[in-house]
Order: sequence, then C-alpha cells, then structure tokens
Amino acid sequence: MLNDIQILIKDFLPISLKEMNSVALMKRTDTKFVINKSELNLILKNIKNDYNVLEINTDRIMSYSSLYFDTSENKFYNDHHNGKNNRTKIRQRKYIESDLCFLEIKQKNGKGETNKTRIPVNDFEIDLSKSSKEFILNTTNTQYDLEPSLWNGFNRITLVNLKNKERVTIDLNLTYKINEIKKSYENLVVVEVKQERFNRKSKIVKALKSIKQHPYSISKYCIGMISLYKDLKYNIFKKKLIRINKTIA
Repeated sequence: MLNDIQILIKDFLPISLKEMNSVALMKRTDTKFVINKSELNLILKNIKNDYNVLEINTDRIMSYSSLYFDTSENKFYNDHHNGKNNRTKIRQRKYIESDLCFLEIKQKNGKGETNKTRIPVNDFEIDLSKSSKEFILNTTNTQYDLEPSLWNGFNRITLVNLKNKERVTIDLNLTYKINEIKKSYENLVVVEVKQERFNRKSKIVKALKSIKQHPYSISKYCIGMISLYKDLKYNIFKKKLIRINKTIA
C-alpha cells in the first residue's frame, strides 16, 4: 500500500522546505479527518493538480518520531478529556530525513486556534535540559514537573495548496509505545487541514466530502494515551475509539 502511495505522489509537483516556510501557519485552525488507508489513493488522485508535495532529498513520505511530556497526574491529557478550551501539549519531535529535532509547544485557545512555538534541541531529552525547561516556563507562564508520557512514530505526506494559504498533513502508519507497551494503527490515516480559518471550499475538504468523510476531532496524543495506559479516564473518547476501529476494519 505504501508503494502505491509513493507512486501516486510522484504526480505532484514538489515544493522545498524553504519554499514552504511562506505557508508556516504557526497560528492557525486545524481540521482533522480520519480515513482508512485504502481511501487515500482516491483522495490523492482527486487533488494532484491543486497541491504541491514537500520533497526533501527526493523523499516525499517523511518519517517522524515524537516524545510527549505530561505531568505525573497527566494534566495535558485530562485537560483535553475534560473539554478544557485552553490547553497545552508539549513534545519533542524529530524530523528523521532532515535530521532536525525541536521542542514544540502547542497551545489551543477557546476560539479553536492553535499556536505552535518551538526551539531546536540536539536530540530527544528524556530529562529536560535547563534551556528546555526555561523555554516551557517562558512560553506557558507555568512551572510544570514533566516526565515522558508517550513515544509516537508515523509517516507523513505534507501538501501545500497552489492558490490558497493552506497546508495538509497526511499521517499514516501510526505507532505508540511507552516502556515495553506498544500499539500500532496501520490502516488509520489522519488528514489534517491547516488554514487561517476553516474553508469548506478547499479542494481536499471537497474530496473528503465526496467519500462521505467529514471533520472529526481527534488527538493522536490522546488516542495513544488510552491505547497504552489502562488506568486513564476515557469516557469522552470511547466513541472515538469505536469510530477508529470501524474506520480501520
């Protein structure tokens, strides 16, 4: 299946990382969709003339590895589960093909906007460095006692709209682990449309609608947490797990 996708994205014109910086959208609205990997081919065929694909050293399907942090009480997870509007995620993410690693903080406000700030780090820090802790404090205005909560890996295709300020990330082959516990979602694809404000006329939104797929709020972090930790409260996410399992069946 991955080979089929690689063949399909060869039909897209490439865009470099430097060229993509003009569509960074660090402050944006994120709209997610979940589909089965088998549906991705049709979506890509329908939008190949409307988007460029990110290419780095001839690679168009990138590998990402992330290490998420939370408090011992799982504050970030529980804030999301409890429906808190203003919430935070903190992670270190490594962009494998670029050999770059960043400490990233995502903050969501009550308007549905996501603000992402980040600084480069040399590599993953199981124990956060002094400079990383200072960055977190200065960004969040809160002193957190953080520890690693989740490892996450996936492949990503990044598309950039030819006409509008819009990026699309397509995440597939999701894996999670903490200590010796692992979980994978091989047939799940998470499509995330990043815009200044949600535009239903977007070509990919229309393509997804044509296969009866509509926006669906989902957090890869929260899904990973409830897949690995058996003692978490997850009432709010039960329907999402059912939807995911039905999607990938």
